[in-house]
Amino acid sequence: MSTPEHNKKPKMGDRWAHIDKLLSRTGPLAVEGFDEAVGMIRPFLQDSVRILVIGAGGLGCELLKDLALMGFRNIDVIDMDTIDLSNLNRQFLFREADIGSPKAEVAAKFIEKRVPGCKVTPHFSRIESKDRAFYKQFTVVVCGLDSIVARRWVNSMMHSLLRYDEAGELDQSSMIPLVDGGTEGFQGNARVIFPGMTACVECMLSLYTPQVNFPMCTIANTPRLPEHCIEFARLVLWPKHRDDQIDGDNPEHITWLFEKARERAAEFGIGGVTYRLTQGVTKRIIPNVASTSAVIAAACANEVFKVVSSCTKYLDNNLIFNDVDGVYTYAYKYDRDPDCLTCSNKPVDVACSPEMSLTHLRETLCTSDKFQLRGPGLTTTVGGKNKTLYMARPAALEQATRPNLDKSLAELGLEHNQMVNVVDPTVAGALRLRLVMKQQP
Repeated sequence: MSTPEHNKKPKMGDRWAHIDKLLSRTGPLAVEGFDEAVGMIRPFLQDSVRILVIGAGGLGCELLKDLALMGFRNIDVIDMDTIDLSNLNRQFLFREADIGSPKAEVAAKFIEKRVPGCKVTPHFSRIESKDRAFYKQFTVVVCGLDSIVARRWVNSMMHSLLRYDEAGELDQSSMIPLVDGGTEGFQGNARVIFPGMTACVECMLSLYTPQVNFPMCTIANTPRLPEHCIEFARLVLWPKHRDDQIDGDNPEHITWLFEKARERAAEFGIGGVTYRLTQGVTKRIIPNVASTSAVIAAACANEVFKVVSSCTKYLDNNLIFNDVDGVYTYAYKYDRDPDCLTCSNKPVDVACSPEMSLTHLRETLCTSDKFQLRGPGLTTTVGGKNKTLYMARPAALEQATRPNLDKSLAELGLEHNQMVNVVDPTVAGALRLRLVMKQQP
């Protein structure tokens, strides 16, 4: 009697023998339903699964290599950066001859050359330039980003794809798993997010090193630090004079900000504004160590494999790694925030008062640990008509709505329980806020 295909032992020398050892037999740690799929998973993994890797830097290069060698044949990679000399010491898919070329395109060609049969489709663009239809194509999305803002945007995008019925119940078929990896020096983390079902990036925002925010009144009126001058150029002068979005890797953009910040600093007798500091403040640069990237990428690739195959239980839901003093890892579950900006699927309350100015409200949204927004624009409905309270861009709209910044919420016609829609660089769509008005004593 012949042996069933899924019970056959992998042949020695078979290219995918190491994968078949995991996929050709069940075990006590397998997820429910794996038994029935044994023998059919590798063809599904190799031919049907499509993975999006976001970022082709230190973490992204490792992710592409790991996923390709695990048998995934349909991979897309998106990155807006070009290769710089400083990348070569840790981003091993690139060579000196590649300097100046798009990271996504060079990485894709390298993987396809070294792993025959693997198709890597590059996208040399910003993540924000892709619409919801683009992100809906993928089975799993993996983040290898060095920016908290970009990570929050991707998280928001994946949640915007979710569908809910009239009773507010999630349609799980609309959910695309998100595996997120991050590094900071000799520390890193990996997490598995099922949008609408488990804690998301926004729920875990407190785990990140808080971003430095300066009050707008200080930036605009009493700057004391070079960073204040740079933020004035970024938040005030850029939207006033330009319609395009700031690209922290575009030398022309950084030079423009640097010159404007230097003029501002000279006006107030402030020193220390440099090109390097300008780029650092603009990009919120996080250091990268190659060994940490390798460990975190391996953890993320393992989780992708487990989520897709169900051969064993996946991470639930957060892993931290630290090799500052020895090597330490720890995995634990992070609970969802019932009032999460992104995944709660309901408006979020923000405390305010009728006397509060619109500028003060925007500063609250930027400096609050809960919101941590970058440049919020606000719209609402007053008297049954849509009303734009403030928009940072385009320049014409910013100029038209700028007078509202000095007005109180009451003067703008906003009331208790008023619903306000907020757009920001950290979110793919719009946040829904409810103004909880309290009279000042």
